Amino acid sequence: MTAGSAAPKHSEDRGGDALAFLGLADVASLIERRELSPVELTQHILERIERLDPTLQSYVVVTPDAALSAATTAADEIAHGTYRGPLHGVPLAVKDLCYTAGVTTAAGTRVMRDFVPTFDATVVQRLKAAGAVLTGKLRMTEGAFMDHHPELPTPLNPWDPDTWVGSSSSGSGAATAAGLCYGAIGSDTGGSIRMPSSVNGLTGVKPTWGRVSRHGTVELAASLDHIGPMARSAADAAAMLTVLAGPDEADPTALLDVVPDYVEELVDRTPLRIGVDRAFATRFDDDTTATVLSTLAVFEELGYETVDVTLPDVTEVCADWMATCAVETAAAHEWAYPQRREEYGPGLAALLEFGRAQTARDLARMAATRREFTGRMRRVFTEVDLVLVPSIGISSPTVQRMAQAPDPDLVVPTAPFDMSGQPTVTFTSGFTSRGTPLASQLVGDHLAESTVLRAAHAFQSVTEHHLRHPRL
Repeated sequence: MTAGSAAPKHSEDRGGDALAFLGLADVASLIERRELSPVELTQHILERIERLDPTLQSYVVVTPDAALSAATTAADEIAHGTYRGPLHGVPLAVKDLCYTAGVTTAAGTRVMRDFVPTFDATVVQRLKAAGAVLTGKLRMTEGAFMDHHPELPTPLNPWDPDTWVGSSSSGSGAATAAGLCYGAIGSDTGGSIRMPSSVNGLTGVKPTWGRVSRHGTVELAASLDHIGPMARSAADAAAMLTVLAGPDEADPTALLDVVPDYVEELVDRTPLRIGVDRAFATRFDDDTTATVLSTLAVFEELGYETVDVTLPDVTEVCADWMATCAVETAAAHEWAYPQRREEYGPGLAALLEFGRAQTARDLARMAATRREFTGRMRRVFTEVDLVLVPSIGISSPTVQRMAQAPDPDLVVPTAPFDMSGQPTVTFTSGFTSRGTPLASQLVGDHLAESTVLRAAHAFQSVTEHHLRHPRL
């Protein structure tokens, strides 16, 4: 079975749910062949949002008029022979830290609740240029850190309301998993694409730092922030990344390297060398260990060569990630903190205080540690094409568990690769006994998005985990 070639399997499909749970590539094919109108599809998704999202709370703002206008334009263009590619006429949504002209962009905060940008973020511009239909803005944790603001709704995990929905791209995870859009923009500073993708059963790509422009996105920590796609398969994520990636004159940190067509690159099925640090991969809970090992077994069946590798120790770099994030967040919020302290939630406020307490000597030491870790990670890829690691440090955690004292294991498989800036893909690779998703993560060398996507696509071509969807 080829990824994106079949409708999801579920005995509970009713009332058009099957259409909502098709992959992005599936609906794109129907639209291109004129078997499905973008207007009809957008109306269907808007109706689902109206019916389901009062409970799920994945959207901050729904923009039905703009969505239907874009869908009408797409339908007219396609009818007259202009087809812009696989996002044309497809309903997508963006995390509420992406600037959208004329639409509030609050980034999960109270302090920005009245901010209405006058221009679109580069990633929003590129989605619109590709003909995508944007249905609205998705909820997120406060300022893209760990916790939702206590005065604002928290999205529910559509698989199980007692299971954590992930942070910080919580609405992006919930909406895409629930069939309220066919893909979403997420951001990742310490795991914020990968954790929601893991617990909501999605495929999420954290690109190489700088591969996707950050222009017009609200900062958490500038040198750690990554923007990337969250979708239902590697093929769908590849289609989105092809549009999103590339140089941007408005963002001098955006990389200048030529962007390949990531979808075309999926056709290369040559087996790769996959590295595994068994001590690292099996240091977490039983479900996480079992998931990594079962994922490795699938790759071995596909002919991938397994190579034992030793990853650099992550203890110090994880500790430094928190301090680095805190300092950069404090810089980003200087305009409002501490003078508007009462508008901040306790989690983000604590991070800001921690950042303000760091010294220049602390920063110098952390910068050196970060460079050393990055160099050691790059050396690992002289032996292998990619590395298999867990996608999250706690398998499918419950809401109750996450309400307790923070578990440092949570970001151990994610934060180090924000520090090194290397690309990763997270993809569903199993389920818990209570029916919630489990996932694995592939890490690649600098600018190796094609490599990790190829491997995830190969995995999804012989498995059906990504085709399952939640009962709603």
